[in-house]
Amino acid sequence: MRIVVLPGDGIGPEIAAATSAVLRAASERFQLNVAIEEHAVGHDSLRLFGATVRPGLLEIVRAADGLILGPTATFDFKDEQSGEINPSKFFRKSLDLFANVRPARTYPGLHNRFGAFDLVVVRENTEGFYSDRNMEQGNGELLVTPDVAISLRRVTRHCCERIAKAACQLAMRRSKRLTIVHKANVLKIGDGMFLDICRATAGEFPGLAVDDILVDAMMAHVVRQPDRFDVIVSTNMFGDILSDLTAELSGSLGLGGSLNVGASHAMAQAAHGSAPDIAGRDVANPFSLILSMALLLAWHGERSGAARFESAARAIENAVAAAIGGGRATRDVGGQLGTAATGQAIVDILASNDNRPV
Repeated sequence: MRIVVLPGDGIGPEIAAATSAVLRAASERFQLNVAIEEHAVGHDSLRLFGATVRPGLLEIVRAADGLILGPTATFDFKDEQSGEINPSKFFRKSLDLFANVRPARTYPGLHNRFGAFDLVVVRENTEGFYSDRNMEQGNGELLVTPDVAISLRRVTRHCCERIAKAACQLAMRRSKRLTIVHKANVLKIGDGMFLDICRATAGEFPGLAVDDILVDAMMAHVVRQPDRFDVIVSTNMFGDILSDLTAELSGSLGLGGSLNVGASHAMAQAAHGSAPDIAGRDVANPFSLILSMALLLAWHGERSGAARFESAARAIENAVAAAIGGGRATRDVGGQLGTAATGQAIVDILASNDNRPV
């Protein structure tokens, strides 16, 4: 398996280094024969090549078996004509990564106020209110006058059908429960179509229990009783907000794994940003990117039929749980270690085989 790693900006290089170390350890233990190829992206790429995503990088990524993208300084990149491309948007759109899969679970040993839960948010990733994704040319936001702004949202049958199918398939592999989150009472056409298509698609999966909840009510329900939910499917912006919330409910946004999946490609990506205020201080939590990398290995294993990749993914997830339970983690999740030492703790746990399911 050949994986391209793009470390990114801010804390990106630190957590990418920890993630690569864990990946090498998993590769050695499970005989994955993973080759890691690292390239610059973001500010480093802009400095070296005059563009945050240099020409030819997309072809390199397409030829690989997977991509790990560290957080980038998205807010800094405002002028694509000057090479300031949003790398996350670029790869999601160029590789048609239509499903953003965001697990959230609690860990023994890490205090939370909401009880134990284990759920997954499946978010449509290529259209919706994201103005840089819903137009062939131009932007989905219009400044009509200096005092009037209009934001357009695109919702298509094709994209609704494929995200609904992906969510249903995942739910059938888990506990056969699916919750559709929407705002069809107000957005009657767009969310109405999304809801209808999700319901119709779910009807093709015998034994799948389905309910639907308005997005504002969902924010209250998931805080009050997160263990009520298993697989949640939603449109792009609602899913983005909800997945950050559920990750934080588990104990930290730094525990939120994230995999962007298309028909032929997948990109592991931390659920959080580049955090420039703590960059270079060896305090950033690497677990989000490590868990995202594990999701990438599991995706490759399922797609290729190579069970050892899925075994490696489970081992990494169990190692993270063991590290948290043993206090071998960064301060935000109850430990005292730095970024590099936390990554090394996962490497040591993998090597010792002390990563039984937690």
